[in-house]
This record gives sequence, C-alpha cells and structure tokens, in this order.
Amino acid sequence: MTTLITEGGPVAADATVTRIGGVPLALPGTAWPSCADCGGPMQFLAQIVLDGSGAAVTGGPGQQDRLLVLFACQNRPGVCQDWEARSGANLALILPAQGLVPIPLPVPADLDEGEAEEEDAPDDPDDPDENEFEDEFEDEDEDDDEVLLLGTTRPAEAQHLPDAPDFDSARAAWATRTGHPRNHVLGQLNGTPAWLQYDRTPSCATCAEPMRLAVQLQEGPDPLTAMNFGSGRAYAFACSPCADAAFLWQC
Repeated sequence: MTTLITEGGPVAADATVTRIGGVPLALPGTAWPSCADCGGPMQFLAQIVLDGSGAAVTGGPGQQDRLLVLFACQNRPGVCQDWEARSGANLALILPAQGLVPIPLPVPADLDEGEAEEEDAPDDPDDPDENEFEDEFEDEDEDDDEVLLLGTTRPAEAQHLPDAPDFDSARAAWATRTGHPRNHVLGQLNGTPAWLQYDRTPSCATCAEPMRLAVQLQEGPDPLTAMNFGSGRAYAFACSPCADAAFLWQC
C-alpha cells in the first residue's frame, strides 16, 4: 500500500497536524534556525506528525507523539547546499508534540555605532544619486534578514491506495480516480522513497542504522507558494528511537 498526501481542509497556521507551510513549532526559547553556509534564516517547509511507533501520520486526536520539523535555506538557491543531508543548509528536528510554541521570527542584527550614525545623518537634498544609492543599500540589508515564508498553509490529507506498490503508480492511479492533475499530490507518508537519482538513504548519527522514510515531498501545484527542490522531490528520514532525522532533495 502507498499513502499519498494531498491538500486537506483549512487549518490554523500553527496547527499540530502534518502540514506544509504555516509557522514552525518548537520548544519555548528555540531560535529560528540559520543556514551554516550563508548565515541567513532558513525557510520553514513542513512539519510531520509521528505516532508512537515512529510512523508518519496526518495527525489527529491520540496520534501526536512527536513532530518532525523541516527547514531549508532559500537565500541563495543553488549555492547553499540545502539538497545535501546534514550539510548545515537544511535542518530536520524531531520534537515532542506537546508543549510547543511558534518559533518567533528572527530580529535583524542591530546596526553598529558607525552605521547608526550614518543612518541618522540627514540626506543631502541636492544629491539625488546619494539618496538613490542609500535606498538600494537599505533594500539589500532588509533582504539579507528577511525570512522567506511559503505564503500558504497546506494541511495533509491521507490518500490510501492499497493496490499501488510505489509512489509513481499510486499518483497515476489517484489522478485517474479523481480527475485531478498529478501535481496536486504533495507527496507520500512512509513507504519506499521514489528516488529521482540513486538511493541516498541516510544512516542514523547515533545507531548507524539506515533511517526510515517519514515523508517524501513534491514542490506543490502553485508556483507562487511552492517549495523549491529544483523541480524535484525532497525526502525526510527519521530514526524515532534515537530522535535523529535528516532531510535531502533530488532533481
């Protein structure tokens, strides 16, 4: 059997369900994660509910045991290596499902004294080039500190296809059954990864055993709010006993 996920009904942006987008949840005091390559804030991608056995579920009463929370850097696509597991340009965390709060957005770093004095200095009204240059400089600074959000919250609804042996056949069967385009499928829960290249199943950093697929993600049907996997697929793995997780993507 293959379990696909499609977009369900509307939920709150901080709902404790399996969802793509919205706001990330974590333990109180958790800082918004930063990319190890560029130092900028990562983009929150998704959270996946794990049940007591470590299997990914869509989330409902009695199902929430832990959350798998996923981030990736989108500040410099193609430069920061967010496609590599454990590269520091993405992050996968396993957290308890209870007692979590939204992670506050990062506060831009304060200007140093010299920059503050320059910021406070009046502009020369007779020098339009100076004003234009300063406006462009300020815009670049704001972009460096800006958190890129997906712009929509997509709760996951499970679609069970008992006769489909793998993701691609399940997606084709679902599209035939519903009449919807295949790109409306947001991914799959558990099962076997549908690799676009070669098998890159990561090993647990603690027990060294191969990790279990928790979720495979597609970019999404709307290019304005889609995740960026280079038109490919992303894969998140978990070792529930060790509370270890890893994220990567292929195209």
